[in-house]
Amino acid sequence: MFTKDHRRALRGAVLMGVWCALVLGSAGCAWQLGGLAGQVADGDPAQGTYVQDPGLGDSTAAAVLDGIVREVPAPEAPEGTVAAEDSVPWRASEPLVARTAAPEPAIGALFSPGDGDSDHHCSASVVHSPGGNLIATAAHCVHQGGFRTNLAFVPGYRDGGAPYGVWVPERIDVDPRWTEDFDPDHDVAFLRLRRPGHPGARLEDLTGAQTLRVRPELPAPARVVGYPNDAERPLDCRNTARAAGPTQLRLDCADVPDGTSGGPVLTGAHTLIGVIGGRDGGGDEETSYSSYFDAGVLALYERSSGG
Repeated sequence: MFTKDHRRALRGAVLMGVWCALVLGSAGCAWQLGGLAGQVADGDPAQGTYVQDPGLGDSTAAAVLDGIVREVPAPEAPEGTVAAEDSVPWRASEPLVARTAAPEPAIGALFSPGDGDSDHHCSASVVHSPGGNLIATAAHCVHQGGFRTNLAFVPGYRDGGAPYGVWVPERIDVDPRWTEDFDPDHDVAFLRLRRPGHPGARLEDLTGAQTLRVRPELPAPARVVGYPNDAERPLDCRNTARAAGPTQLRLDCADVPDGTSGGPVLTGAHTLIGVIGGRDGGGDEETSYSSYFDAGVLALYERSSGG
């Protein structure tokens, strides 16, 4: 089943093909589809790594800031801070339906300018790392037939604004088992980022970060957070995260739509135990899934973060 991010990608490809055939003919169709194909690169599929050309990153950031989002001042008292989350006793959402939530500095939206629309297509979160510039998302958000070369992350995105700037990849890492056959048990990616025009900037210094936990004990109280494709603020939902077999985690909650793929599954205030993805491309109208964070995810994190 194509859900969360996959449905929109599939729908866009089908509509583009029909439009090309009816309006442009074969030559025009080749030109249009060639433009989309130009937004991916092979990288090193055997390793599961792509190192971004700085020029591509700079042009992506410029495209995002050219009418898609605008830089705005960061709020004096960031909404959704760890301290605020810690002060609220945990309880499951009632009813179990995702609802609009306050933006959080360490959670944001992924944009891909040039893919046919200005909507963000996935979500991601900042993960603590030695370099301070790492995010986690779903592998299918960054690698589909190749590594996306036009990615930009906007942490704390709200109402068209980028309060903590626009960040682009230096490097993307996924499990080689994902690049080989899109194995849903390995639908996890880590991206090392930089902020064009701000050499030496550290993302964590602006946003804080989640702490990665592998082999989380389940069941566990948890929440999912993500940005729907057409929404200007995130939504979240709280329930109990449970095992869905030995390689998947599930959290039952309705109305977690396309665009939330890659968003964090958090236990406590800021402990990352999953990203929306995995089985069925992330789930359906009632359930969100994540690949289970195991030793393979830890190895992937260490490779991407450099420590």
